[in-house]
Amino acid sequence: MIEQLRPGANALRARVALFDFDGTVSLIRSGWMDVMVPMLVEALAETKSGESEEELTRVVREFVARLTGRQTIYQMIELADQIRARGGAPRDPLEYKHEYLRRLWVRIESRIGDLRAGGDPAKYQVPGTVPLLEALRARGLKLYLASGTDDPYVQDEARLLGIHHYFDGGVFGALDDYKTFSKAILIQRIIANSEAAGEEFLGFGDGYVEIENVRQVGGVTVGVATDEPDCQRVDEWKRDRLAGVGADYIVPSFADHAALLARLFPE
Repeated sequence: MIEQLRPGANALRARVALFDFDGTVSLIRSGWMDVMVPMLVEALAETKSGESEEELTRVVREFVARLTGRQTIYQMIELADQIRARGGAPRDPLEYKHEYLRRLWVRIESRIGDLRAGGDPAKYQVPGTVPLLEALRARGLKLYLASGTDDPYVQDEARLLGIHHYFDGGVFGALDDYKTFSKAILIQRIIANSEAAGEEFLGFGDGYVEIENVRQVGGVTVGVATDEPDCQRVDEWKRDRLAGVGADYIVPSFADHAALLARLFPE
């Protein structure tokens, strides 16, 4: 199912395509929110604020979703701010980030091991990813991959998935010096280098950030509302948030990539 939210939106002028990673092309970290949200709720509950677990979960889900697509550290900075607002004394956000990554590794270690042992990469790709990337490259678009996940992990996982080489513009992940890189900075760098004007961007993502950043410069966006890990239907929670920040199209995956391409590049 392809939902078109902005009549007439097309990518006929596109020269650059910017992709998010987790949940947009990769399923290696599928379920990451089920690791992060309980951990952050647990940290907030330690403030003894009097809020119920349900109330704290609503708070955490809101800011985790709002910051999805930015570097993971921003979610941990927000956690520290929320703890402080409740009278608590937060740890350094980097400590929370490292604990989250430790817990996430427990969930995904077997997936990484499977890929390293020669397992089928398609099991961990959003359906239709490779044909879509090949079609965009065939049209002459320059492809970029940018993720809020730490750069070494993104580089490694993109290679394990067999898609790293499609991104001739580069693969970028979060840096320890988190203020020196973001998707918005990358977009402005591409524009400044005269690779593409803002309206010549085509963006794909399952989070607020990449959709918002590409729309802000006048590009066309595809919100990937993946209901992970099956990706057979639209996740309505994701859909509403992606629509709210200006996604032009909503898809559950790229399984129907031919129909999506026909909409983006009408004859």
